Amino acid sequence: MTTRQNPAPVAMVLAAGFGKRLRPLTDRMPKPLVPVLGKPLIEYALERLTAAGITRIVINTAYLGEQIRAHLGNGERFGAAIQYSTEDEPLETAGGITKALPMLGDAPFLVVNSDVWCDFDFTRWIENPLPDNCPGRLLMVPNPPHNPEGDFGIDNGLLSGSTKPRYTFAGISYLRPQILTGYPNARERYGLGEVFAHNEDIMQAEVYEGGWCDVGTPERLKKLEERLRSDI
Repeated sequence: MTTRQNPAPVAMVLAAGFGKRLRPLTDRMPKPLVPVLGKPLIEYALERLTAAGITRIVINTAYLGEQIRAHLGNGERFGAAIQYSTEDEPLETAGGITKALPMLGDAPFLVVNSDVWCDFDFTRWIENPLPDNCPGRLLMVPNPPHNPEGDFGIDNGLLSGSTKPRYTFAGISYLRPQILTGYPNARERYGLGEVFAHNEDIMQAEVYEGGWCDVGTPERLKKLEERLRSDI
């Protein structure tokens, strides 16, 4: 048996959003529990994480969060240890992570959007630690139809606001806590996009050409189910 040189990081799964674009599915159900071929969307992310040996997981909740807690529990049946960071109102991506930092520790941690399905192998990042002077790493994907202009470019492996072509942020990142604690415009409620833009040219980024879907609308949900059904 091969012993992993680097310990598995903690992962945070972002699950506090309203899922407004998925209504009426999310009128009485939080988006992370919307079923995809009969399995709640968030379980796909949990399975990917635990398959890579990442078992310490923090999940932030807000809208109908009690349903997520009731369904996932302490994570034991997934082979994980789950903690919850509860928000009275969604604090957006960066605000939610900032609130949860005491649970995440001082080492780099993974962040995964619960409304993203992706077959990325997290062991690639665990086995390739962040350089000491690097605040984080982003997974980027070719631009989907709903985001044709992309978010950022990549220049020699670093995130760039000016380089073309531009790619879409996949909702998966590997971050040092300092990227948030050192951000000069931090506040209770704010998004990761501005934090990433502040760290252009110093944080890593890579393009992933594998399976990915942002399950943001009923139409995209249907396409993901069709894709997964064809793989069975």
